[in-house]
Amino acid sequence: MKLRIIRVKTALLLLTVALIAGGLYAQKPETVRAASGALFKTLFQFDNTDGGDPSAALVQGTDGSFYGTTIAGGANDDGTVFKITPQGILTTLHSFDITEGYAPEASMVLGADGNFYGTTDAGGAYLSACNGYGCGTIFKITPGGALTTLYSFCAQAGCPDGNRPGALVQGADGNFYGTTEYGGSDSCPNTCGTVFKITPTGVFTGLYKFTPADGFYPSLLAGLVQASDGNFYGTTQEGGSVPCHGGACGTVFRITPEGVLTSLHSFTDSGAEGAGPSGTLIQATDGNLYGTTGGGGHGQDCFHGGCGTVFKITLQGVYTTLADLNITDGSGPFGLIQGTDGNFYGAANQGGSGECNCGSIFEVTPAGVLTPLHSFNTSGGGYMPFSSPIQATNGTFYGTTFYSTAPNGDYGAVYSFSVGLGPFVKSVPTAGKTGTTVKILGNNLKFATGVTFNGVAATFTVESSTYIKATVPAGATTGPIVVTLPSGTLTSNANFQVLP
Repeated sequence: MKLRIIRVKTALLLLTVALIAGGLYAQKPETVRAASGALFKTLFQFDNTDGGDPSAALVQGTDGSFYGTTIAGGANDDGTVFKITPQGILTTLHSFDITEGYAPEASMVLGADGNFYGTTDAGGAYLSACNGYGCGTIFKITPGGALTTLYSFCAQAGCPDGNRPGALVQGADGNFYGTTEYGGSDSCPNTCGTVFKITPTGVFTGLYKFTPADGFYPSLLAGLVQASDGNFYGTTQEGGSVPCHGGACGTVFRITPEGVLTSLHSFTDSGAEGAGPSGTLIQATDGNLYGTTGGGGHGQDCFHGGCGTVFKITLQGVYTTLADLNITDGSGPFGLIQGTDGNFYGAANQGGSGECNCGSIFEVTPAGVLTPLHSFNTSGGGYMPFSSPIQATNGTFYGTTFYSTAPNGDYGAVYSFSVGLGPFVKSVPTAGKTGTTVKILGNNLKFATGVTFNGVAATFTVESSTYIKATVPAGATTGPIVVTLPSGTLTSNANFQVLP
């Protein structure tokens, strides 16, 4: 029997009927209006044949659908890659076999070539390592479901290249960068973790091996973010230079594309700043980085006396705690995204005001005012999210929960959540030189009449109603992308960075 996450089953049932036909699964969404006025819908509940236990955030594709992974389930019970429409129609694209990877736990990323790139927590070519289950892989998968394993970790004893890889990010140079939770240096109890680079064709380079002083165990549910200065930023769950609960509570670090690492901040103690940073950092429109800690802070009735925090840190390392979560706000947040209204949105794994301590969705302003928007319940479809939602180009948020209440088992769910924000466009990649081909994602783009990069007109081709292909024009500078339609204009949710 393969290694699996130990899951606490819930016997509560939701009267949802799954219609299974031809590999497509559709369910009637359940709609709940939160006290805040936000609209919550359960779009789909897994039954393990189509996947089970999703922990990763979704990613929007060029076709307007969302792509994600499940840790378990599928044809081999090794996890799946799936596609789901905004209406909740799900297609299982690939069922993993342990030899090509097992338990994809971290989020995928849409590459500039239109394919998705991701990692698996275990499996791969070296199954004798990591207790006989393999140490994880890096894979590429097309929107149609053709999967290629690009790299298998731990070809050598001790896994100097790392094991248990987390989420990837595509750098401005076209390569993918990521971290592993374990492997690398042997100076930690389970080795400390690594930072690596891999090309789209699978050429792997180890960039850094963590030590206890740097911080160690970067979360496999998190990844790196490339900031506007060209460097990558990330967090470790433990380690650092400041004692905390008999150990150390983690760090924020910067690493150059060449592998030079600088520790920017060591978390002090859970009562002051939070402990165990969780989720991928984001760079907001003000240029600063924002993130969450999974525990600590001044909230009540949670682990180590705190429920987690929301923080801001400058690229130079100046740290500010923005908000403390209380148990009714949610406990154990997993990262943030910045909405098109400028506020931050996140999901917490536990807490909330529901009857089951099942988690929440919350909003935080840049000034640190926190508002709980939705509490998950065992009577409301999915519950206990392990990732923050994404904001799709239609303005609505979409996410996953690890558990659900379908009659056929608690295998997780996909949800949508609307606070009334309008549509926008986003680019892949978000940075490039003059002449770079850029994918612009959106909705109802079929009759677009113009595309500009910070006011400079670009040549473009409308590929579909959800996808435009444009070229960064000569003379363009860093700023928003604007698409002109007969009905008005759509502006990108982030500035496109024009590289020298």
